[in-house]
Amino acid sequence: MTEQTTSISAALIRDAKNATDLDDWGPCPEAIGPQTMDTRGIYLWKDGKGAESGIWECTAGPSRWVLETNEFVHVLSGSMTITPDGGEPELVGPGDTIFIPRGWSGNWELHETLRKLYVIF
Repeated sequence: MTEQTTSISAALIRDAKNATDLDDWGPCPEAIGPQTMDTRGIYLWKDGKGAESGIWECTAGPSRWVLETNEFVHVLSGSMTITPDGGEPELVGPGDTIFIPRGWSGNWELHETLRKLYVIF
């Protein structure tokens, strides 16, 4: 085993949906609406080369994304509509799991505060 997989207890969160110890990550830089979209989160793991996992939470609003990495997402609470450029909108909510590939671009419309578990690689 590598050191990254042997220290699992350091990254254990028992109730990610209700965790209250999230750090203030500031305004969402991808926001495209007039209101500020505030983000909070906690890192569960980082490899120092750009891959990471954690919990991310963001308040409602529209945002524009162009992914330079792959992202695996599991929505814990809240909902959003994801619309890929040239594609159809999809409503995503609690319990939904999605994979967004490197190079994907489109819009996310967060309808309410959204909390997700994510892995970026």
